[in-house]
Amino acid sequence: MKSVDNAVLDLASATRKFFKRVLPIMLVMLVCNQLNRSNIGYAQDHLQADVGIGAAAYGFGAGLFFIAYAIFELPSNVMMEKYGAKVWLTRIMVSWGAVSFLMAFVQNETMFYILRFLLGAAEAGFFPAVIFYFARWVPARQRGKATAVFIAGSSVAAAISGPIAGMLLSLNGALGVRGWQWLFGFEGIVSVLVGIVVFFLLDAKIQDAKWLSPAEKDALSQAISAEDAAHTKADTEKVNRWKMLLNPQILLLCGIYFAIQLSIYANTFWLPSIVKRIPGTTDLSAGFLSSIPWICAVFAMYFAARWQDKARSKKPLLVAALLVAAAGTYAAAVASPVLALVFLAVAAMGFKSASPLFWTIPQSGLHPLVLAPAIAIINSLGNLGGFVAPFGFGIIKEQTGSVVQGLFALAAASAVAAGLVYFLKERRTSGTADALSQERDVEAAVPTSV
Repeated sequence: MKSVDNAVLDLASATRKFFKRVLPIMLVMLVCNQLNRSNIGYAQDHLQADVGIGAAAYGFGAGLFFIAYAIFELPSNVMMEKYGAKVWLTRIMVSWGAVSFLMAFVQNETMFYILRFLLGAAEAGFFPAVIFYFARWVPARQRGKATAVFIAGSSVAAAISGPIAGMLLSLNGALGVRGWQWLFGFEGIVSVLVGIVVFFLLDAKIQDAKWLSPAEKDALSQAISAEDAAHTKADTEKVNRWKMLLNPQILLLCGIYFAIQLSIYANTFWLPSIVKRIPGTTDLSAGFLSSIPWICAVFAMYFAARWQDKARSKKPLLVAALLVAAAGTYAAAVASPVLALVFLAVAAMGFKSASPLFWTIPQSGLHPLVLAPAIAIINSLGNLGGFVAPFGFGIIKEQTGSVVQGLFALAAASAVAAGLVYFLKERRTSGTADALSQERDVEAAVPTSV
């Protein structure tokens, strides 16, 4: 009995240390990721004035990132499994930082397209690598919390990206460099430096973690192995992971995630443009105003994370989040510029909360042998929403002078996705009474405010 109690305490201690030591590293990486992929939203008007990149070309270039992301996502994830998270995540960060830095030297539409495509290729595999990393390090009952905190980092990044972009753009002319060149160059260099530091801080495997005691390593390894075994019907059964990827449930997950990404990236790339409809805005004020929806999203995601840990089913919460996104987006389309910002803040609370709620379903419901490639498939196909949204908005704005019709389309997509959630199948974690008791003890031992 004593050994069982010690194992529970060791598992709780190991999980707590992961939240305190590793999760902050992941959050810094995510902040850099979001800054580099979304900074063109603030540079849009300057790129048009200095380089001649119009609304449609901007939208196509913004979306081209996700075409490359989708093409290279699965191969990148396979390479991550081969070389380990430590090496591969470092490679991803350094390469995307280098490409982002080169954006400071863009001279025409063709160069803009090429660099955006290369940026997508460089970043491919980042998110599924992190989610898979959680699955190899964090017990199932705490995995949703880890994912929610991690994804919340994207809202923090979006919230601070506006003020940072505004300040960097205000350096226009300093040292003979354009403001948008300061924006791309500075954020690219920061990502390269962070990537190098990550190599020395991140561990690829539990047994490599010097910050865990031998007992904590064993307890955490055994917990993850037990959860993997619980998904396997028999030790002798062989699972065809590629056949499992054809499961209609995975395709359904792709469709729902596609709708979520439509809203996220339409707002990421076009929110600054929408905010600038407010009379009297400048680069700096638009940057600060653009942070408001993302700040609201951070608080919404915090409460959603607390609710999801208590809920036996995540589906009702996911439906509610998608419907809030739909209602907020629709209202923003018909409101005045100032009220549109308010309603977009409501929408952001919905679609940003939907993302971590969504990822708890495939993490708990998919077989461990198919988890990594399935996450890559869902993320890559779903991320095509990141191509459709900015490109579609660019065409709409160039043809009509407004993005109102695009907002109507986003609202409809979120509403349809809410309906599709009904058809998802959830698999709740099962195990022995001792295992369930152990999970509760671990949950109680890990602080809820990370």
